[in-house]
Amino acid sequence: MPLLKRLAQLSVAVPMTVAAFTLFGLMVLTFTDVVMRSTFNAPIEAATELTRIAIAVIVFSAMPLLSARGQHITVDLLDPLFVRLHMKRLLDGMVTLLCGVMLWFPASRVIDLAERSRSYGDQTEYLNIPTFYLGWFIAIMTFATALVMVLRGLIILFAPHKLGLIRND
Repeated sequence: MPLLKRLAQLSVAVPMTVAAFTLFGLMVLTFTDVVMRSTFNAPIEAATELTRIAIAVIVFSAMPLLSARGQHITVDLLDPLFVRLHMKRLLDGMVTLLCGVMLWFPASRVIDLAERSRSYGDQTEYLNIPTFYLGWFIAIMTFATALVMVLRGLIILFAPHKLGLIRND
């Protein structure tokens, strides 16, 4: 059990550490680009390209953990109706489960697009970074998010008392 617990902690720490370092790098890049642009009239040419990559890494690194904790944005216009009918848990579980299942299609589509990008030899404009690496990363993290949402949906439906183990609120 300690090994399993350690692996779970590591699976949370690694993506969030990647997101944190990427965010820090993005801040340094933006600061440096602004200083270079304003002071020396010499912007960093690849800044836009690096910013796009960094934003994708930050967003998709954080998705699985945010979904596991239920911290994603939700629209709860119909919640009062379901609360009155004592079906709030059923609604939350079914919506989370359905969202997890629906995420499988975009993730598999991104894999197809990444493979196509690899076969064409697509690269970024300035730094010539192969684009399929980012595609694979996005697909893997989306698959992880789908799995997490399916598991969270099942926990909400069948074992809500265990939900406190992964919540952060």
